[in-house]
Amino acid sequence: MNKEEIEQVDVIIIGAGLTGLTLAYHLRRLGRKVQILESSQHVGGAIQTFHQEGFTFESGPNTGVVGSVEVAELLEQQSDLRLIADPSAKKRLILKGGRFYPLPSGPKSGLQTPLISLGDKFRVLLEPFRKPGTDPDETLAHLVERRLGKSYLDYAVDPFIGGIYAGDPRRLVTRFALPKLYALEQTYGSFIRGAIAKRRAPKAPKSELITREVFATHGGLSTLTDRLAELIGRKRIHLGVSACSLTPHPEGHWEARYIQADESHCLRGRHIVTTCTAPQLQSLLPFLSEADLAPILSLRYAPVVQVSWGKRELSLPHFHAFGGLVPSLEDKQLLGILNPSACFPDRAPEGGTLLSIFLGGMRSPELIEASDEEIRQIVSDRLRRLLGIDYEPDLIRIFRHRHAIPQYEASSEARLTQISTLEALHPGLHLAGAIRDGIGMSDRVRQATLLAHELDGQLPTYDK
Repeated sequence: MNKEEIEQVDVIIIGAGLTGLTLAYHLRRLGRKVQILESSQHVGGAIQTFHQEGFTFESGPNTGVVGSVEVAELLEQQSDLRLIADPSAKKRLILKGGRFYPLPSGPKSGLQTPLISLGDKFRVLLEPFRKPGTDPDETLAHLVERRLGKSYLDYAVDPFIGGIYAGDPRRLVTRFALPKLYALEQTYGSFIRGAIAKRRAPKAPKSELITREVFATHGGLSTLTDRLAELIGRKRIHLGVSACSLTPHPEGHWEARYIQADESHCLRGRHIVTTCTAPQLQSLLPFLSEADLAPILSLRYAPVVQVSWGKRELSLPHFHAFGGLVPSLEDKQLLGILNPSACFPDRAPEGGTLLSIFLGGMRSPELIEASDEEIRQIVSDRLRRLLGIDYEPDLIRIFRHRHAIPQYEASSEARLTQISTLEALHPGLHLAGAIRDGIGMSDRVRQATLLAHELDGQLPTYDK
């Protein structure tokens, strides 16, 4: 594309992951002109589904949670794809002493569970009477131990954080990593009082859509991202882009220069939205100095090794659950084992089992460098010891993610402040993605949906 052929659009989006696709989808529905630039050869970002030997498995997220109105409405708009996990497999298991126990789901199971010490079971009764914390940067570990006790930290919160963030609750800051939990204490003075008050409070509009159900899509999560790409229009998504560089101009627009298929191209837009990881911003935004980007580049990421393991004609009635999470006290390498075949009917051949095994994270970041054989040995050992599986699999695939999950630690305040500062200094620049606003699929959809309406309100109506 030569200089005379520069295409003018309303919004240029960097990244064709769930955030970028959802943003473009809503902007197109609002009648806006968009283009997406993506460095890889496929849409979906971390979401990528594979089909092999009758198994359907993911290299990234396996499921999402209907945790926001925005994701509920997106799934309703694509209702033919929506797949809710089998209720019979909804229980979560926690490893203790080499055995999986169900995570308590109510007062009775909470009293009976061996996961929590007797002292902490009584301690929780006094939780409503404890003073709220005063440190805005209090870690999740300190908060939970202060209000509930050490066993709640070790055998409830620690494995939960390992499963969600692949992180360390001793480093994650509550108001950034779990803002709703932080708000309960700060607003109501207590988790228990806050939960009771919220149940009694008038419901927000459309709140009934937030079911907290676990969802996927028929045929794997790539069917959702592929559907969004089709609705946006494949001609508006440029794959295999390299050497992308964004530049602001005094006239009030932005230029994105990039190479695709060994040819140089240029796009011009009123707004630029990045949805990539923090390390990718340095080359994308050459007009910013190292000092400008330092608070954002300080964001740490948990490296995760994910293994898809499948076996035909294998039933695991003792592991018919969403999955089992592993406290760091029990295992420094294994984060958890999910059982997608228990949740969804199309993940394994009839009578077979598909497991997703997660290793490394902030507990053992060095595992990202382990060989395939070393990973296979770890998986084989854990499946034999924890689930009694001593079979050679029909399927085993290993995926490595060096920048799997951002860690919302003490540096988050400086990062979020700098993002706001840079966006104010450079009108039309929007730094989005998982560097802020949460890491889950529901968070990504919500951020993108709200941003689409914000941008639409900033664009002239005659551009539609």
